Amino acid sequence: MTKIPLVGGNAITADQLGFTLIHEHLRTETDGVRFQWPDLYDDKRQFDRAMEEVTNAMQHGVRTICDPTVLGLGRDARFMERVVKESGAQVVAATGLYTYRDLPHYFENRSIDFMADLFVRDITMGIQGTNTKAGFIKFATDEPGITPGVDKVIRAAARAHRQTGVPIITHSHAHNGSGLDQIALLEKEDADLSHVVIGHVGDTDNLEYLTAVLKRGVFIGLDRYGLDIYLPTEKRNKTVVTLIDQGYVGQLLLSQDACATIDWFEPEEVAAMVPNWSMSYIPETILPTLKASGVTDDQIHTMMVENPRRLFDR
Repeated sequence: MTKIPLVGGNAITADQLGFTLIHEHLRTETDGVRFQWPDLYDDKRQFDRAMEEVTNAMQHGVRTICDPTVLGLGRDARFMERVVKESGAQVVAATGLYTYRDLPHYFENRSIDFMADLFVRDITMGIQGTNTKAGFIKFATDEPGITPGVDKVIRAAARAHRQTGVPIITHSHAHNGSGLDQIALLEKEDADLSHVVIGHVGDTDNLEYLTAVLKRGVFIGLDRYGLDIYLPTEKRNKTVVTLIDQGYVGQLLLSQDACATIDWFEPEEVAAMVPNWSMSYIPETILPTLKASGVTDDQIHTMMVENPRRLFDR
């Protein structure tokens, strides 16, 4: 049976994932800024906030958190290990590269396979010299679409996925159809679409687009609950109910993309813009609301437990 590595060096089987949040961040930082100006960061606050988010989620029944923080978002395996050690949470880390347009200069004149080999190293040997191995691969496509740099990352991700069998969880831009573009390129690289999540498609309620993605056999991430600046919760809920009614419950994954801390804005700005954005918003508020709309316990179990299990079980 498939073994899924956890932050800290342990591993579990897919049926031990339990209630899973597929897309959350213990900490998000701008790569390089911490290295150059470490005094800008309050390490204690970041750790305390990560602990608060993780423990609150666990108190609401969450068992596993998938953290797609990679190069470009300030991945720090040692920080993640501290949070896991203190909280007891099951966290799955990622490898990959997060960019909307250009590659870091280091990769501009190196091959796709060179990048893929680094992803494989994180999966098979460990991240940043720790015992933590990556359990999935992350890449991003946003408003600029698939630029030459992003094309290279997607191809590298697909090749690492083929070599290791670990799933892919993407960041896509829901309003330019980039999820379909991601799928097309992954297909060219012979990726197994049944182990791919096209992330953030829940930022739109365009059912024509959503069903077009679903018909390709991937999972989709309705994974930005609490980010009402992109789409209000009420519309997100209506989309979930509609897609379940259309028979797609076996391909839906719910999450929040919550960042315990993020350095893109000042903390008070984040709190003001997205007051409901947390790792416990779905189990505490959204699932009861969906149940009141007619979603059954079995359907919730499928989205929160069975679908993550099938994504990771190879």
